[in-house]
Amino acid sequence: MRYYPVNLDIKSKECLVVGGGSVSSRKVATLLKCGTKITVVSPEFSESLQKLSDNGTITIKERAYRSSDLEGMFLVIGATDNEQLNRKISSDAEKQNVLCNIADVPDESNFVLPAIVNRGDLVIAISTSGKSPAFAKKLRKDLEKEFGEEYEAFLDLMGAIRKRLLSEKHEPEAHKDLFESLISGGLLDMIKENESGRIDSLLLDVLGEGYTFKELKK
Repeated sequence: MRYYPVNLDIKSKECLVVGGGSVSSRKVATLLKCGTKITVVSPEFSESLQKLSDNGTITIKERAYRSSDLEGMFLVIGATDNEQLNRKISSDAEKQNVLCNIADVPDESNFVLPAIVNRGDLVIAISTSGKSPAFAKKLRKDLEKEFGEEYEAFLDLMGAIRKRLLSEKHEPEAHKDLFESLISGGLLDMIKENESGRIDSLLLDVLGEGYTFKELKK
């Protein structure tokens, strides 16, 4: 296995994207969802990137890439169609120990970006280790059909329950059986069908008084 699977917490991290076209726009959109601080360097920019700059969401530098642009960066994404420039970005990143992804060129990257199914706090990443992005995309579409929006609500509810239990000084290890009972009791399907009455009954049976769907959703 070439790649070590990991989910990075990059909130508030400084990230650089080199390139101003459609690929760069997509990479920036994903980084923004993670709460990063983004700088984009390119001689020209797409309309969407320009709008993000105009409203202060990202910083843009309207010029060619410089090695010094990597200073202080946590990671860099090369999103250009210039092979020579991509190799330079990769080389500079290696010298400065900066995480680097060159779009669609795994051999010039020290990490690859998976296809993602995102349902709130549920993140399913699909990687073919750079062998077939098209197949990863196909798998993502298949999984999006299987994992609907109910998974986001389900995890929000489970998180709220866990927080309440911890506030009541329950030992974390004691939660395992409770959560397994909620899962095996069909909580996910009840949320999918919006059966609030059945949800409350299950919560009462497993957790006791004081746990209702309405209150936990707040």
